Amino acid sequence: MLKGYSDNKESMNNDAKNAVLFVKQKLDSARWFIEAIKQRQETLYNTMRAIIDLQYNFFMTGDEMQLKPMILKDVAERTGFDISTISRVSNSKYVQTNFGIYHLKHFFSESMQTDTGEEISSREVKAILKECIENEDKRKPLTDDKLSEILQQKGYVIARRTIAKYREQMNIPIARLRKEI
Repeated sequence: MLKGYSDNKESMNNDAKNAVLFVKQKLDSARWFIEAIKQRQETLYNTMRAIIDLQYNFFMTGDEMQLKPMILKDVAERTGFDISTISRVSNSKYVQTNFGIYHLKHFFSESMQTDTGEEISSREVKAILKECIENEDKRKPLTDDKLSEILQQKGYVIARRTIAKYREQMNIPIARLRKEI
């Protein structure tokens, strides 16, 4: 049909010309779609590669304490993509590891500094906070102020408001509501 079209397009009837044009448009649309999927796959691959490079120790051990502070900008700088692209790629995507399935957003966290100036992940602070609350005297639970003092004794300079924010993010109620008789 296509050969006939190029050889004698003048002698083709209108229906045949429209059919050839229709097929050509559909083929162009399919090519565009395939390229878009390839580009999306490449973007996701490059983003995941950067996350693995930045969080290498976690991917080798599975230890959540090995997760380093990492923000969208860090991945964007490594991949050359815009921050909004990294956000869109990592949203609603998951990765299967030897240690479980994780939402890509799980690997992003803000950084904090210890009293020695060392950069740590807010996830590490949350883990310590959770441990303190799990080991507290349930008849006299720790207040946010007391938790802040404990963390400062461990070298983490964190305000009471930040403790409250992290506690709420982890769905841990205030001390008064954690009290057991």
